[in-house]
Amino acid sequence: MKPVDIDHLVIDLRARSTPFALATVVRTVAATATKAGAKAVIGADGTISEGWIGGGCARAAVLKAALDALADGKPRLVSAQPKDLLGAQGVEPGEERDGIRFASNMCPSKGTMDVFVEPIMPMPELVIFGASPVAVALADLGGRMGFSRTIVAPAEDQPAFEEAERRIEGYALDVVPTVMPNARRFVVVATQGRGDKPALQAALAVGARYVAFVGSRAKGQSLRRLLVREGVEAEALAAIKLNFRQSFLL
Repeated sequence: MKPVDIDHLVIDLRARSTPFALATVVRTVAATATKAGAKAVIGADGTISEGWIGGGCARAAVLKAALDALADGKPRLVSAQPKDLLGAQGVEPGEERDGIRFASNMCPSKGTMDVFVEPIMPMPELVIFGASPVAVALADLGGRMGFSRTIVAPAEDQPAFEEAERRIEGYALDVVPTVMPNARRFVVVATQGRGDKPALQAALAVGARYVAFVGSRAKGQSLRRLLVREGVEAEALAAIKLNFRQSFLL
């Protein structure tokens, strides 16, 4: 597989916020089925989507390392060596030492292959509803802190934001929930009097680990009562964090 195919796939997966692991052969010794520089994209289900890192000699160890890396977000270095070389170093297959996970290369070639496995996780997503001064400032801060920013606001308010990775016009419930799957998502409603209710309804439909509403306590409680009467589950509303304009903190 040509390297450009790997590059295109990596760009596409990152754009879709799909987690994956990138395995790169960084060193080979003696005869091996692949050489340094070979790469493979490994999905969250443990299968290779594209690329080539050799046959079955080290594949199982690399795939396991990829799954472990995706589980905890930490990279791995796998060294597949002939069993006699492992014995000479006093290590067993599956053992980890000094940041290296050793595996046995059972292929007749008896070569050594070191593979670096890097988890590529989705950027955390900050979804901002509204175009108030708080919303604009939060978008700027979110960009500086490495968040992927989605701005949800009426079309006429979008120019208030200089930069954003995604933009959604309006608070339509049939559009907003499609923001971005598979992301670590944080939602802030900072409409501050302009579309508070529809924005909050849409924000709850997005699905996020954190939902905040910027406004007074009285307004927040009033909106909660109104939405409960309209059928929104009280449990979902109770999870909303109320942040006052005077002391807005995430």
